[in-house]
Amino acid sequence: MSAGLAICLVCGEPLDYFEEGREVSCHICGKKETGHSVCTAGHYVCDVCHREGGVDHVMEYCSSADSKNPVEMAMAMMDDKSIFPNGPEHHTLVGAALLAAYKNAGGDLDLPRALAEMRNRSMSVPGGTCGLWGTCGAAVSAGMYWSIVSGSTPMTRGPWAETQRLTSRILARLADLGGPRCCKRTGFVALQEAAAYTAELRGIEMEMPERITCRYFHRNRECLRAGCPFFGR
Repeated sequence: MSAGLAICLVCGEPLDYFEEGREVSCHICGKKETGHSVCTAGHYVCDVCHREGGVDHVMEYCSSADSKNPVEMAMAMMDDKSIFPNGPEHHTLVGAALLAAYKNAGGDLDLPRALAEMRNRSMSVPGGTCGLWGTCGAAVSAGMYWSIVSGSTPMTRGPWAETQRLTSRILARLADLGGPRCCKRTGFVALQEAAAYTAELRGIEMEMPERITCRYFHRNRECLRAGCPFFGR
């Protein structure tokens, strides 16, 4: 077991992470399941309870946003209290921001249907995949974005390859930056790479800031600070 600096949503105490799953009970809804973390006071919050309000907020925001800038939209959503410093709600947020920006930048997309599909797919990606599965949820979310806009399925050829290539580009950058996890850092990298990839392959130019400056580092006790390219100096 390793004690992290992540914070319990129930009591504010640090979380303890363990390598092997064990039976836990959600403090909010009471559901019993296999989990990989509890706080030092013994509280566990399941993914459904953790992200429920955040995902609703993401869907509502992206359905009506008119921005072509996925980073601008992502940060506007991150400012809401329903989006925690880290958590599986980011697995929906990244892809949804990209879908909205793609549509607003001129992409051919039925946005309501695309967002509904993003919600459905992303809810299957649990928290902690970056450390437990070897693939970050932000990269997976960007992959879902590309899969939706390109029509990728397990049986397609070109779109299938394109989707893998995008997620691999994101994961390579994240690996170079190193851990521990930060859903803001990984999300910003995923948005940068996906926007550039979209321009390369589709000619759809999303708007991007000249520099991304994180305004959430004070909420993350595990922030890399000067080691993060987005650190708000």
